[in-house]
Amino acid sequence: MIRKGELLVDDSASGVGASGVGASGAAKGVAQRAIPRSAGIVGAALGVVAAGTAVGIAVERYTIGRAVRRMAQIHDPGEAYGTLRGAPQTVMAADGVELYVEVDDPFGWPRSVDWRRAGRGGRSPAAGAARGSRDARSTAGGREQRPTLLFTHGFCLPQDCWHYQRAEFSGEYRMVFWDQRGHGRSDRLRPDGELSIDVLGEDLYAVIEATCPTGPIILFGHSMGGMTMMALAAAHPELFGDRVAGAALMSTSAGEFKQLEFGLPHAAAKVFHRTAPGLFELLTRQRALVERGRRVGGDLGLVLTRRYAFGSDAPESAVRFVQELIESTPIDVIARYFTVFREHDKAEALPVFDRVPSLVLAADKDLMLPLAHSRALADAIPSAEFVTVKDAGHVVMLEHPHEVNTALRRLVDRVEARLDESSNAS
Repeated sequence: MIRKGELLVDDSASGVGASGVGASGAAKGVAQRAIPRSAGIVGAALGVVAAGTAVGIAVERYTIGRAVRRMAQIHDPGEAYGTLRGAPQTVMAADGVELYVEVDDPFGWPRSVDWRRAGRGGRSPAAGAARGSRDARSTAGGREQRPTLLFTHGFCLPQDCWHYQRAEFSGEYRMVFWDQRGHGRSDRLRPDGELSIDVLGEDLYAVIEATCPTGPIILFGHSMGGMTMMALAAAHPELFGDRVAGAALMSTSAGEFKQLEFGLPHAAAKVFHRTAPGLFELLTRQRALVERGRRVGGDLGLVLTRRYAFGSDAPESAVRFVQELIESTPIDVIARYFTVFREHDKAEALPVFDRVPSLVLAADKDLMLPLAHSRALADAIPSAEFVTVKDAGHVVMLEHPHEVNTALRRLVDRVEARLDESSNAS
């Protein structure tokens, strides 16, 4: 007897169809059993969820696969990222942390690669003529009059991110590149060590003292590197107009980190800022598991890197290179720095940059530090040249090296013109 509230399920091998249950099935003597209605509802719900999950996975795989295939179809010059090296040395920070530095000196250190190839990473059109006049000036006036170019990288992007800029100024200028603490070959963060943008500013000061004891310096900073320069300006304003002869602030910000939306809907961004500290703390506790997951992220990681780091169709090799740089930064370092950014506020230091020729460079499709942050910097530094690179994301110096290098070279020209004026006046 079938009780009220029960369903009939046909157990025949032919399955359940429009005619699979009913008088014809009973007449054939098909065995039937009764199950509770609630179980049937749960089963139906699970089926819907399973079907939805399967569709979601299929759509995700298709979307990711299509994005990866699109990257593979873009002409890729196959740049040899990470092959440009300088003379390695270690600089001791004020608290004993060892900072890895490379000095690229055209007057002494033999480079591992003579990088002169044309194309995406080739020199800007003005480089050849400009180099001739600079070489003559260097011969006449001595190498001390030539500024040293000091590059400070951003969050999760060790010094190799300056690949194209290193190639652009190779053989012309003495250059200094360094890995910020917790990044690249520099020391890992100490669990009980202090970490703040101010500490990074003192790290930069230590690098200047150790590698640039004399002569003018032009500072270049991307993202967190720009923030590090602001901390230096706040703590050592006397350097600007004296030792520091010029500065470039690229895709960076003076503060208001809590207002960033990272390309998310406004409500989702608010939830992210509220929950991120706890999430990062949890991830740090499971560091080994998280790092294994990052290593096997595969195409999803590639697509996310493409979305958040680039603003145009970049070659796959460039995207993979940035992905590798990001994945080289341990999750506990990422977690510690995230809390640091929340407290960053260096708007009061910006007028110091007005003492020297400066450049504010922005990317119009930057999801990490949007264009408005660079506009605020330019407004606070009236004498600075403000350049917006179109169709560019956060890693603008890797995505559009020609446009970036052209702007940087204009800054170097302005600095050298001022140095020449000062020299002639004296």
